[in-house]
Amino acid sequence: MPRTSSTTRRSRLFRTTAAFAVLVALAGYLAVQYLSGHKGAPRCTVGPSAGGEGRTYELSPDQAANAATISAVGTTRGLPERAVTIALATALQESALRNIDHGDRDSLGLFQQRPSQGWGTPEQIMDPVYSSGKFYEHLAEVPGYSRLPLTVAAQRVQKSGFPQAYAKHEPDAELLSAALTGRAPASLTCSPPAAAGAAPGDAAEVRSDLARTFGKDVLPSAGSAGASAASTVSVPVRDAGDAADRRGWELAHWAVARAGTLRIDEVSYAGKVWSADTGWRTERPDGEKSPASTVRMRLAQ
Repeated sequence: MPRTSSTTRRSRLFRTTAAFAVLVALAGYLAVQYLSGHKGAPRCTVGPSAGGEGRTYELSPDQAANAATISAVGTTRGLPERAVTIALATALQESALRNIDHGDRDSLGLFQQRPSQGWGTPEQIMDPVYSSGKFYEHLAEVPGYSRLPLTVAAQRVQKSGFPQAYAKHEPDAELLSAALTGRAPASLTCSPPAAAGAAPGDAAEVRSDLARTFGKDVLPSAGSAGASAASTVSVPVRDAGDAADRRGWELAHWAVARAGTLRIDEVSYAGKVWSADTGWRTERPDGEKSPASTVRMRLAQ
C-alpha cells in the first residue's frame, strides 16, 4: 500500500527527533568530561616537590611504571642521574615509554632493541629490567657520556636513523629522573586505574618485583625488625645522610609508579603519605607513623 504524506511526515519527524536526542546526549557527555577535567582517567604527574612551583609532565600509570624500572636499574648499577635522564629520553623517543612488541624491522620493547643485532632474544628484550640493563651496559662504554649532549650520547648507543630526535625529550626526562632517582621528594603522584573486583595486593609479588629491579639486598632479611606483614611491605633505607633521603624517595616513587600493577594503596616515607585519592600529604599527628628511615607500602585488601 502506498505511503501517505501523513505517514511520511511522521517518519521524518521520528528520525529527526531521534537524531536530536543522540546529539543532546553526546553534547551532555562532552560537557561532563570537559567540566570534570577527566577526573576519572588514570594518570601520573611528575613535577616539583610537594608545594613547589614549576613545570609538570603528565603520563599514564603504565608509562610511569616503565620509567621507574628504567631509573631503578640505572641507580642499582651505580650510574649517575645523568645516565637515567639519557635512558628515559631515549625510551620516550623510541617507544613513548611503552613496552611494545613491534617496531621497525625486528625492533622491540622500550628501547626498540633488535634481536638480529645482538641485543638479546625477543623474550629478553620484552623484559624492561633486561632491556634497561642492556641500554646502560652500552651507554657505560661511551667515553665521557655524562658530558656529551644528550642526543649524542643516546645516538652512540642507539645508532638511530634520526639522531637529533632524542633532544626534544630532555626536559621531560630530566623531570622524571629527578623524581625517580629521589632528588625531588614527593614529586610523583599517580591515580591508578580503578580495579573493581581485583585481587588483593600480594606482598610476595611486591618483594619479588623489588628484588628483581633493585637487587635482592634491597629487602630486609627474613625475621628482621623490618620484615613485612601480609598487608604491608616495609623497606629499610640503609644509606646515611643525603644518600638515605634520596634512596628513600627513590623507593617511594617507585612504589607510587607501580601502585596500579602491584595493588599498592598507600606509600609512606619521611613523614609523608601517598594515596591515589589524595596524592602526597603530611602524616596526621594523631595517625600511625611510618617507621623512621623506612619506606612502607600498604597493599589493597
